[in-house]
Parts: sequence; C-alpha cells; structure tokens
Amino acid sequence: MKPSHVKELYLEQARIELTEHIVYAALARREKHVENKKALERLSAQEKSHYEFWKTLLPQDADPKPHPFTVFITPLLRTVFGATFTTKLLERHEANAIITYQKILENIPATHKERFKQVIEDEKNHELALIAEIKEKRVAYLGFIVLGLADAIVEITGVHAGFLGVTGTTLIAGVAGIIVGFAAAISMGSASYLQAKQDSEKSAALSAVATGASYLFSVILLALPYFLIRSMIPAFILSTTIGIVLIAIFTFYGTVVFDNRKFFREFVEAVGLMLGTAVATFGWGYVVGQIFHVNTGNF
Repeated sequence: MKPSHVKELYLEQARIELTEHIVYAALARREKHVENKKALERLSAQEKSHYEFWKTLLPQDADPKPHPFTVFITPLLRTVFGATFTTKLLERHEANAIITYQKILENIPATHKERFKQVIEDEKNHELALIAEIKEKRVAYLGFIVLGLADAIVEITGVHAGFLGVTGTTLIAGVAGIIVGFAAAISMGSASYLQAKQDSEKSAALSAVATGASYLFSVILLALPYFLIRSMIPAFILSTTIGIVLIAIFTFYGTVVFDNRKFFREFVEAVGLMLGTAVATFGWGYVVGQIFHVNTGNF
C-alpha cells in the first residue's frame, strides 16, 4: 500500500474512532439502565484509546474531525431502535476494518506494532463482549414483534388480494382488512400470551401486547391505501409496497441485532411468501366471485 494511502487510512480510522467515542459517550449519558450505562462508557473509553493510537501515527498538525452525520443521527436511532441495535450497527464495519488492519500491519512503525495488535484484538473480541453486556426488553420481545409484523403482512396482503379478485371496491377491501386484522391481532396476542407463559423470563402480558400491537400497526398501514385511493390496483400496489418496506425494516433490524442472519436471503424469502400468498388469494377470490356472481362495484 502506498505511503499516501496509508496516511489517509490513518486519518480516516482516527475520525471513525473519535466519532464512535463521542457517540458512545452521548448514549451513555442518556442511558438509565446502570449496567448498560457502564458498558457504553467502557466502549467510549476504548474507542478514545483507539483514536489516540491512530493520532500518534499522524503528523502533529493533523486534526481529525468526527463524522457529523453519525454524531447527529445515532442518538435518534437509539431512541427509535434501542441501544443494542445502535451499537451493533456502529460496529458492523469492524469485520472489514480488521482485514484492512492486517493488510497494513507491515506499514505500522515497529514502535507501534504491539499496540496496533492490541487494537485489532479489541476490535475482534472486546467490543463485541461489551456490546453483549447491553440488555434491553425490546430485544427480548423482538421475536414477538416480528411475529406480529410478519404474520400481519402476509395475512392482510392476502385478504386485500382476495378482495381484488372479488370486487373492484377499495372501501370494501380496506374495511375487510381492518376487521380481519383486528380479530387476528387479538388471536395472535392470545397465542403469544399462552406461549410466553411457558417462559419464566418473559412477561406473558408484554408478549401479548407486543404481538397484538405490532400486528394491528401493520394492519392499519396496509389498509390505509384502500381508504385513500379509489382505484383497486393502485391501492393494492401501494399497500404491497408498504408491506415490502416493513419487511425490509424488521429484517434489517433482525440481521443487525442477531449477527448470524443474512439480510438479503431473509428479505427475499419474506417478500416471496407475501407475494405468493397474494397471488394465491387473488386467484381464490376470483373463483369465489365468479361462483357466487358477485357484482363488482355495486355495494
């Protein structure tokens, strides 16, 4: 690697570590859970130590600045998605960083090599260990939230597609989705309640609320286009697009929080299941409509 490129890499790594030091310190100040606060403070201190290492490799007049967008957006992500997701998202670049570090090992001055090896070791193990110490209720109940979202997207998209085959009236399709979705949200919440009662570490009531609320939230979003658009196909396309966006969000969230998951594969599987259900229920709705001679549009 050219010396000029190495210096640029030093500067960028210093900026990244300084950014993460500032961000973790800000997250720690906002954290109320004592153990989570301590873990975030240790992460901040470790990132500061790494920043100071990279700073020693730069000219004395170098003045690395943090990435302003990351500093601004991360606390907002913490508020919406929680500390576990936010910290793991920040650390997703570490695998590539470690590969880069190993490539430039020979460029590191001999006087700094031992400290550099310690930085690599920190990136490999210590930071993941610290992140693993962060505990949040929302992660514990993530499975119930995803269950509600995923089931609602598939089922309610199917309901809407079925009515697309039966009737051209968007209002009927929207109302059907809301009614079926409300009943299904209660059913899913009840099932989660009974399931969670077998797990002493989870609240059955919270599990039921997480599943039912996420289900009903999805139902409302998916049904909304049918109340706003009077043409069935555009309403169905918009509703399906909302479903795909929801799938992308909760799939990405899950792949960040649970490191061993693959985003693209899970996203394609979920979208395929949703669209496959829509095609099947549209065909079934069309057949039922023809059998019973449903008059499309005269409701």
